[in-house]
Parts: sequence; C-alpha cells; structure tokens
Amino acid sequence: MLHLASQSPRRRQLLRQLGADFSVLDVEVAEQRAAGELPQDYVSRVARDKARAGLASLGRAADAVVLGADTEVVLDDEVFGKPQDATDAVAMLRRLSGRTHAVISVVWLVGALREASVACVSQVRFAPLDESTIADYVATGEPFGKAGAYAIQGRGATLIEHLDGSYSGVMGLPLFETARLLHRFDVKTG
Repeated sequence: MLHLASQSPRRRQLLRQLGADFSVLDVEVAEQRAAGELPQDYVSRVARDKARAGLASLGRAADAVVLGADTEVVLDDEVFGKPQDATDAVAMLRRLSGRTHAVISVVWLVGALREASVACVSQVRFAPLDESTIADYVATGEPFGKAGAYAIQGRGATLIEHLDGSYSGVMGLPLFETARLLHRFDVKTG
C-alpha cells in the first residue's frame, strides 16, 4: 500500500495524475538546513525524513511504502523556503527577478526493507519584474505556502521567462522520475 507523507494539495494532485492509489499521512519534520549542508543534500534529507516519519507512524507495516518529497528554490546557494509574510515574499521575488534559479525536488520511497530516491533539478529564469508586478502578485495571496514565493501552476507562470527541466518538479513532484521510482518498488500506477 502506498502512502504519501505530505499535506500538499499539489503533490496529491500530481500523484493522482500518475494513477496511483494512496492514502495521505500527516507528518511533522524539522525543515532547517544544517550549517554547511549543500542545498540538494538538505532537500534530500527533508524528503527522506518525511518518508521515514510516515513509515514510523504506520508501525512498520510490512507491505507499506511511503513517499516523501521536498522541493526548494535555490539562488546563489541560498535555499528560499516559504515566505513568512508579504514583506518576505516581496524580498524573494525581487531577488529572483531577471535571474535564473534552481528548483530542486527530491522524492524518497521508504519501505520496511528498502529505500530509494530520485532527484530532479530544474532551472527557472524569471523575467525582470517591476515593483508593481511584484506587489500585484503578492496581493493575490498565491506566494504564501510556496517555496520561493511563487506557484508555476498558477499566476506565477506569468513571471517565468524560461523553464529548463520538469514543470511538475517545480510544482513539487517530478512525475517522470516519480513514476520510475514507483515502478522500481512495484507500486501500480496508471
């Protein structure tokens, strides 16, 4: 049985798109980057911790497979989490304006006897944004709860000049990579 260790509506939507049957687990893990931890290592650790916490909550059921994922925006080795408030969202969008940043998504599958992961790194270039565009976008409320203060699947798409990589990975769950990982674990999709 597949379980998703995430409350993200986007991840649920994307996993449904693969045709997988799953239940949702609510897990709490610390999302704090350690000093000197590389961004991809951080994203991978958080995703793995979510999957392991989900498996632990099930009492290590022999047939359980738990999917944990994390997605972060990275610019100049700085991990942009979710904005704390409107001021934070404006500051993030100003920094992303006219620049290319990485979006790192890592997916872990954890079962009683094995674990495996996949990573997907996409490059996203924002158009130059003026103050009015940033203010209008923040006023929509869409940046809140989103890494880097934008949603590629929403109005945030209008900020993006170029994407090199995985659209679904930027949303929060890279479908191509996730489908391959599920297949390796004999989890039925489609």
